[in-house]
Amino acid sequence: MIQPSIYRLRHQDILTFCVLGLLFLGVIMVQSAAMHVTGRIEWHLNERGGKHMLYALIALVTYFSVGYFDYASLARGRIRCNKTLWLLALATLTCVLVLTFLGSNVNGARRWLKIGPIQFQPSELGKWAIVLVLAWFLGSRPFDPRRFQNFILCLMPVGVICLLVIIEDFGTAALIGLCALTMLLAGRIKIWHLLLAIPPTIAGGIWFIMREPYRLKRLLAFRDPFAAPRAEGYHMIQSLLSFASGGIFGKGLGRGIQKLGYLPEDTTDFIFSIICEELGLFGAMLTIALYLGILYVAWQAIRQKKDSFGRMLAFGIASMIGLQALINVAVSTVSMPTKGLSLPLVSAGGSGLVITSAALGLLYSVCRHAHDEEMAEEQLQPAGPVETAPAEPMAAAA
Repeated sequence: MIQPSIYRLRHQDILTFCVLGLLFLGVIMVQSAAMHVTGRIEWHLNERGGKHMLYALIALVTYFSVGYFDYASLARGRIRCNKTLWLLALATLTCVLVLTFLGSNVNGARRWLKIGPIQFQPSELGKWAIVLVLAWFLGSRPFDPRRFQNFILCLMPVGVICLLVIIEDFGTAALIGLCALTMLLAGRIKIWHLLLAIPPTIAGGIWFIMREPYRLKRLLAFRDPFAAPRAEGYHMIQSLLSFASGGIFGKGLGRGIQKLGYLPEDTTDFIFSIICEELGLFGAMLTIALYLGILYVAWQAIRQKKDSFGRMLAFGIASMIGLQALINVAVSTVSMPTKGLSLPLVSAGGSGLVITSAALGLLYSVCRHAHDEEMAEEQLQPAGPVETAPAEPMAAAA
């Protein structure tokens, strides 16, 4: 008799299929969005598309390399040797350095750190460092998140990274805060502790919005984009035109019009609009289905894993990927104000693509590796089916 494990698709296989699908979709759509008017449609590899293809290959190698490491090693060792805390220290240092003369200003924003030929966004490293640190805190057995001092300890790294990131990238800081909130709720913190932290957080967010006039203008333009069609409402109107012209079946791959100088940031923030214009409703549903596949794998890992660190790590990765994809799609569909967040694994970029693939590699590792605690429980299970007598109604209710 064939064992079920031989022909049954494993969760890490589903995850790999989704990651490969999103990376391939990103390579195709970035190449298409970076096309120029030449009088006819020719699929020659342009500079932007070739660079993104190289990043996608590096991201794929990173995904499999990280996936074969044991994720539990991140939570082992004393504080001085803990890899998670060292990663947090590195993320904090790079977020500080980007605010100095080492930071590179691109399109009016100082978000990149350039060291020799290497240029990356420290905020990408910071947001995943927060996921790892919170998973380590909330997954440690002696650590009780219901105690107020431990709750403050969890908030400290989140606050430091958010304050460093929010100066130049409000959207990423908001994403980090939302992901941290979901992880703290999953870690069963006390609600009244959270209620104490919400008012100063909201007040700080309002202050940072009012501090930069363009942020307030974006919020006001969201109410009526057509009131400023050539200014703050321009991105939203052009994105809506992409959806309207794509329809159900789309215009065809490479035949989009909005990417030809009308829709800004067509290879990054608004690439979902290009997908919908060229591939139609089918392309939109395919993209969302691939993200739902990642969330499904994470949910199964949360249900099946026994160690708390693995469960919190899977939850944090799913929360970060899901929230970022949701915000990007909501911005593209003008369901929320414009934010500079890319579509994970699809939008053009180097550091974000590689670091996100590394995080998904950790999810692969969570699905792949089993530890002594789990194996001991499996050994206690009987080898064959055991018949049990039906429980009494009162006992079953209890």
